[in-house]
Parts: sequence; C-alpha cells; structure tokens
Amino acid sequence: MSAVNSKDSQPMNINGIAIDDTFAEAFGMSATGIIITADTMKWARQAAITMTGFGTSVIGCGAECGIDYEVPAEETPDGRPGVRVLVFGFAPESIEGQLKNRVGQCVLTSPGSACFNGLEAVRRIPLSSGPRFFGDGWQTARKLGDRRFWRVPVMDGEFIIEDTTGVTTDAVGGGNLLVIGRDRPGVLRTCEAAIEAMNDVRDVIMPFPGGIVRSGSKVGSKYKGAVASTNDAFCPTLRGATNSQLGPEDRAVLEIVIDGLTSESVAEAMKVGLKAVLETGPENQVTRVSAGNYGGNLGQHHYHLKDCLP
Repeated sequence: MSAVNSKDSQPMNINGIAIDDTFAEAFGMSATGIIITADTMKWARQAAITMTGFGTSVIGCGAECGIDYEVPAEETPDGRPGVRVLVFGFAPESIEGQLKNRVGQCVLTSPGSACFNGLEAVRRIPLSSGPRFFGDGWQTARKLGDRRFWRVPVMDGEFIIEDTTGVTTDAVGGGNLLVIGRDRPGVLRTCEAAIEAMNDVRDVIMPFPGGIVRSGSKVGSKYKGAVASTNDAFCPTLRGATNSQLGPEDRAVLEIVIDGLTSESVAEAMKVGLKAVLETGPENQVTRVSAGNYGGNLGQHHYHLKDCLP
C-alpha cells in the first residue's frame, strides 16, 4: 500500500538534503514465509521471482510478496540452495488462497523445485492444500518428527512440499520513504542504492518493482469504484494545479514501500534506507526526503523520519 503525505513542520537538513519532520504511517498485517529450494540457486530464485510476481499491493494484487533472502544449502530442509519468500495479506485466510494459487502455478511448475515452511510460529496455515492434489491420487505423505511432507509425482521426478507453514498476525505493511529531487535518473539511482542496502535487512520486503514505486497513491478518487488514485500533491506536472508539496526545482519523486514481519524490522529497514539516501543523494541531485501518511488516523504504526536518522 502507498500513502498521501502530510508534512508536520519545517524540515531538517543533512548533507544538503532536507528531511521533513513527518512520519510514515503503516498498518498491521498478517504474513507468512516459505522456503523454495531447487538444484541450483538460479532455479530457486527463478521460482521465487515467478511466485512473487503481481504482488505489489493488496489494493489490487491480493497479496504483497517479495524475496527476503537467499538461504544457503546447509540451512534448508533438503540440503539444496533456497530462497525465502514473504507473503503479506490482511488476514491469514486471505494468505491461504494466495499460497494455493502462487505455489501451485509458479513453484510446482518450476524444474526441480521444492517448498517448505519458512516461518516458525504457533499458528499454522495450509501450504500443500491445492498443490498436493495435482498428484491425482498418486501423492503420498511422509512425517518426519512433527513435520508432514507431501511427495507429488511430476515429470522430472517428485515435487516435495511441506503440509503447513507458520503465519503471524503481528506483521506491518506500508513503511515508506519518499525521495524527491531535481533529476529523475538521479532519484532512481539513489533509490536503487537504498534498496541494495535494505536488502541486507532480514524479515522485510520491498514489494514494488525493484523495490521502488513511481505511483504513490491517495485514498479515494473522483471516479466511482476506484479505491485509490494518484498522489497529485507529489506529481511534478501538477504543480500549478494542486496544493503541491514540491519545490520549484523538484522534478521527480520515487517511493520505497516496506513490509516487515515485525515493527522492529520495518524500522530497521527505514533507518538503513534513509542512511543510503543521505549518502548517495547529494551526487544525484536529491533535494528532500519525506514520508507518506494519513494524518495518523488510519495506521497503527508511525515511523518518524527523525527517529530513523543515522
């Protein structure tokens, strides 16, 4: 999800970049993690990339999905290279349907793949429901300790999938940074540097393409049925037509949206991202950093930029 901005007072200034005295407003969500393995990291990552496609915003995608980190072979259940994927939704029940479709269509179909629980939690949701029935009655179950696995015959051997996976209702979606500058390529380079740094933070994803979103949104629209519309206050081409929050030299705004398994992980990612923006921004004509919120009236989690400064 993305948000409209609300600036509280005069900005601070670090390295020539203004930092608005404002906050990112985020929401409580549910989330799960799965580990996808394959014969090589290339194919584990390919399955993960395919599964997390069309997973940018619950506004229109049903789930917010992304790759958390690569898992070395010595840490996976089957001793092969793997990738941990996180899936966020409004409730555990909505995540169940997303897992059924995404794992069935994108992991089961990928050469040499297997799929396992990737989040230790008391509450569990089905992981194999759907994909195991592809076996058409030939699938078999095996229990190892307190974990149950299914073996589904496929043309290159067997697809192994764990029966359930952990789910948390303490996840957070919608932490964010707005990066503003005089040069669109420069703003993009700065955001790329921030994403590269934030990728080292565990238990978080940045679900938009490459972790970056150009189409920040506000709640509602002039058109019936549309739940969100363009954040006109931050659109450079609408500077004269709206209550713009851009300066006369600002030519581009890009947003980084963060989802995390915990509030602490979101806060850590924002700190790491903001540090990278302040370090790389001056050479890329970045002028200001802000954050999106709804005035504090909707989201339970508030991340003040002043608390995220390095």
